[in-house]
Amino acid sequence: MDNNKIINNVIINNNLFKLNFFLKKRRKIIILLDNNIKKFCLKVFNKFLPNLQNSEIKIIKIISGEKNKNLKTCIYIWKKMLKYEVDRSYLLINLGGGVITDLGGFVGSLFKRGLKFINIPTTLLSMIDASIGGKNGINFLDYKNELGVFRNPINIYINYSFLLSLPKKEILSGLGEILKYGLIYSKKYWNYIKKINFFNNNKINWKKIIYIAVKIKNIIVKKDPEELLGIRKILNFGHTIGHAIESLFLLKKKKITHGEAIALGMICESWISYKKNFLNLKNYKEITYIILKFFKVRIIKKKYFKTLLNYIKNDKKNLNNKIYFVLLKSIGKSIFNVEIKKKVIIKSIIIMNRLKNKNKKLYVG
Repeated sequence: MDNNKIINNVIINNNLFKLNFFLKKRRKIIILLDNNIKKFCLKVFNKFLPNLQNSEIKIIKIISGEKNKNLKTCIYIWKKMLKYEVDRSYLLINLGGGVITDLGGFVGSLFKRGLKFINIPTTLLSMIDASIGGKNGINFLDYKNELGVFRNPINIYINYSFLLSLPKKEILSGLGEILKYGLIYSKKYWNYIKKINFFNNNKINWKKIIYIAVKIKNIIVKKDPEELLGIRKILNFGHTIGHAIESLFLLKKKKITHGEAIALGMICESWISYKKNFLNLKNYKEITYIILKFFKVRIIKKKYFKTLLNYIKNDKKNLNNKIYFVLLKSIGKSIFNVEIKKKVIIKSIIIMNRLKNKNKKLYVG
């Protein structure tokens, strides 16, 4: 019995049988991973390697972490590929989280004008977002995903048993993007997700959660593969401010996960949606309450406001020195290309800073 769920080129299962069959046909393989993946996840993948005994396999390991998603790491990988005499007959396997799939897709797309690659995401975030949609990129001068290309992997293989070894912070990082899918596209999905106890990994129906998230993203991406029509921009809800927060924390010793930054960005951008009369007060309060069930507010001090705005001004959605946002009209419905002034952005940060925990009265402003 085939238990695979297949959406376009995304294969969701829990035994990787399809991957096993696919790799048997490959003679030259290069695997990109980081030190954490080599330690915790390579054993899961290695059970497929005996079937590759006639294949030539090279492994490139990098240091884990968002701060290493940069040109320096790209150059290191390209030098390794040259040393290993990698040519266009090689298949590149990006085995890891969002950093690996973003970075691997980028270096693979540029090396010798493009290697064929597949993604095997090992974190919740990469399974439901980073590995899907054909966006590949790196950070540049502390700006998030400033350099990048559109290029799809041949296939994406999702094995949710990898999630059992993830720490809580990595599960919550993926949850930030999962909540986003419900807010921008499906109220039904939001109502389902908000009731789940994501602090108890063993009782979560990952197959259903991942399948619906992947389906939503594929529907949106299929309508606007390279953001030429603008529809794909709705996937950036929470990201205009969220990416700026993430970039800000890259400069600090105390780090923040991508999903956590996006969750805070969604709080701010939901408030902006409310103040612009798109989102009603009831929906804004519900969104903020649910996000605060899983995420803590990180205070952004006034001295960092200017730096934060500089990051936001360089957001890829902006045009002609105007800052554009994706906002919510209601839970499950979104709107894009809404110009927002700097003073409103700063006010949203101030409101977020003043938010109390979920057991106290919500500050609206």
